[in-house]
Amino acid sequence: MSDKFLDKTYGLSTTEETRDHYDQWAASYDAEVGENGYVTPGRVADALWGVLPETQAPILDFGCGTGLSGLALRRAGFEVIDGMDPSPEMLEGARTKSAYRALKLLDVEDRAPIASGSYKAIAAIGVLGTGAAPPETFDLLVHALGRGGLLAFSYNDHTLADRNFTGKLNEWLDCGAARLLFREYGPHLTGMDMGADVYVLEKA
Repeated sequence: MSDKFLDKTYGLSTTEETRDHYDQWAASYDAEVGENGYVTPGRVADALWGVLPETQAPILDFGCGTGLSGLALRRAGFEVIDGMDPSPEMLEGARTKSAYRALKLLDVEDRAPIASGSYKAIAAIGVLGTGAAPPETFDLLVHALGRGGLLAFSYNDHTLADRNFTGKLNEWLDCGAARLLFREYGPHLTGMDMGADVYVLEKA
């Protein structure tokens, strides 16, 4: 019987702990989240396509993991997708999906790992939140977008309960530096009865 990792995810705290967790989980990740009804990739991809129905729009799948999000973006209609993730083992899984133009290992110490304005949209699917990327990553992603660029992302129930994450979103909205084009609450992991908000944000 293979080890289970999903329940442990929400208790991670350090960068090293998180990367090691996902490296160890990579081989069984797709199967475990599949068993638990992980539907957020499709929800975010469909929301982004509803705002940006352009097959050739360059999309960055930030925190792409094993590539489930890349496959969802492909199914939605996008054809030019790059992936980036801090876990080498997760990236190996993504390479098997044939969903990406390019894949890159993310250096979490790099404060500007994305060339500014190089993508029409950035997707952060199941990435921002407890046990994953910290609130400051939200700033990093929006700063990497050019004016009119889109950030498509999700906040699961754990993240919605953390004011550090919801506050970061509101900082951008309240000052007019970004505007919300789409928000919808729905299922995240149906097997765990967990939901998530899906958003599409436009940089002003």
